[in-house]
Amino acid sequence: MTWVKICGTTNLEDALVAVEAGADAVGFVFYEKSPRKIDVETARAIVKKLPESVEKVGVFAGESVALADEIVSRVVLDALQVYPLSCVKSDGAIENLGAMSPTRQRKLYLALPITSLVSEEHAVTLDVKGPEGVFMALLLDSGGGQRPGGTGVTFDWNKAVPAVASLSRTQNVVIAGGLTPGNVGDAINILQPWGVDVASGVEAKPGKKDPEKVRAFVRAVRDADRKTS
Repeated sequence: MTWVKICGTTNLEDALVAVEAGADAVGFVFYEKSPRKIDVETARAIVKKLPESVEKVGVFAGESVALADEIVSRVVLDALQVYPLSCVKSDGAIENLGAMSPTRQRKLYLALPITSLVSEEHAVTLDVKGPEGVFMALLLDSGGGQRPGGTGVTFDWNKAVPAVASLSRTQNVVIAGGLTPGNVGDAINILQPWGVDVASGVEAKPGKKDPEKVRAFVRAVRDADRKTS
């Protein structure tokens, strides 16, 4: 089944809706410039009330990456999602994941803007290196620069097919950016990703989820799974 993460969680009610809907993971954003930013103590209180079966993911970009180890330990998170926007080298290699995930017992999701991967030089040569057992998946998003994620904008899925297919041969790929209950089935059908990640597409407003949209999103993913299985 496709891994589903509901991101940008800021309150317990929304987190419990995601759990009840059947999401595999809940994301908490610690990036200062995000409208979905959550503070450490609030996130910690929410995490304490979630079942162990649901993955708790901290999302880090910019200055928050340096604080990731401390935040992960204080909140007691299972995984990190990191936006290291300048880490793709000219030869398509990505290194130093150990520095991005200093808390090595935690899983790592590496998030990159799709624009850095659809070009010819990166489409088939991306080389992710890191501590064994840490790296979980490459998350492809439509963001970049000052807005690394949560843009609510889709990227060209058809254009990205070759890059995603190539990357999927060696690693798990998660799709993000502009996903909604209405289009996530198409994204899965076209790209066949390991996972999908949504924030704005299931919100009533930035930082507040719409319960019906959350439930509809997870249902749409499971419907797509049945059709593609």
